[in-house]
Amino acid sequence: MQPLTARHPTRRRSQAGFTMIEVLVALLVFSLGVLGLVAIQATATRMASDARDRAVATFMADQILARMLISDSASALSFAHLPTGTTPCNPGGAASTNAIVTGWLGEVGKQLPNAATTSQQIVVAAGGEVTVRLCWQNGNDPARSLTVHNKVQWQP
Repeated sequence: MQPLTARHPTRRRSQAGFTMIEVLVALLVFSLGVLGLVAIQATATRMASDARDRAVATFMADQILARMLISDSASALSFAHLPTGTTPCNPGGAASTNAIVTGWLGEVGKQLPNAATTSQQIVVAAGGEVTVRLCWQNGNDPARSLTVHNKVQWQP
């Protein structure tokens, strides 16, 4: 009886290099998987950073509202900072000279990325209605904003 290769000489030649193709396809599939994981990790990091910034912005808005609440009601209007304009991150009007607000704006600038003083807005309306708009920008991402509406009831 003849060996298998002797009986079918073309069989061995047709399978030559097949293992190399399998290895290359497996390497391609593995590479695509790794690239997918890297993309997911980058997205997760960006989302975590955005969530942190939103939490900080919420905390900062709460801080100025709390400071307004414990201040004298006669100074309520002095908290208004760039109170005109409805376009987020592009307010207009006069900047506040209230020391509490200027200190708070400095903290906002330290806590949030690219949070310019001229992008933040505090509107104090009749009846104690207060709107705080915070703006920041993370790298090349579009500008982010957070708007908080609240009613401050000053003690007489």
